[in-house]
Amino acid sequence: MTQHVAAQDDQATRNVDIVLTAMRELFADKDLTAIDRYWVEPYIQHSPQMPNGLDTLRNVVPNLEGFSWEPQRIAAQGDLVFTHSIVHGWAPNPVAIVDIFRLDNGRIVEHWDVVQDIVPAEKSANGNTMV
Repeated sequence: MTQHVAAQDDQATRNVDIVLTAMRELFADKDLTAIDRYWVEPYIQHSPQMPNGLDTLRNVVPNLEGFSWEPQRIAAQGDLVFTHSIVHGWAPNPVAIVDIFRLDNGRIVEHWDVVQDIVPAEKSANGNTMV
């Protein structure tokens, strides 16, 4: 059982590294060839504004102005990687996004997200930051 847990931990660590590298190369560096290295078809998209398939990424990324993805928390379990990030340039104002990526054989094959406008701590009902 211990070897199985260690193997899962190793895979989760590799998956985190893949997601962080993929997102940096595609969104920060705007290197569209990253899609070919880190994503694979059929790419299943659960974000309500984006259709399935990698052509969506190829079309969206070049048009993002002032985009930055700043992961604050990252977790992984099995074939899933979860990030909780501050994102600029996706919406008119900064947003908090939780992304969930599913990987298969080291490639991103599925994505979910939850997007919220960032409310400053002093304007929230609890006084806590969102990210």
